Amino acid sequence: MSDIRRPADLARRMAKGLAARQPRSNAFRRETFALPREAARAKAREFFDRFPKAAYMTEIESWRELPGDRIEFTVRRLPTAD
Repeated sequence: MSDIRRPADLARRMAKGLAARQPRSNAFRRETFALPREAARAKAREFFDRFPKAAYMTEIESWRELPGDRIEFTVRRLPTAD
């Protein structure tokens, strides 16, 4: 007979299995900025110039518009290998 008797038992067992399959640490580095629109564009271009997407998997992970024509965004990249 199974050791699962209640829905909570099943949920607990499933959560343990998922946690075991997930990586222990995330290798990506993230930086978040909140800048005026044009400065945000310039900062994003600077990141892609400094950390090319092909080598560092650089990407804008998330962004949103803030009041006052400001943009908040998070850049994600792999750390340097040096």
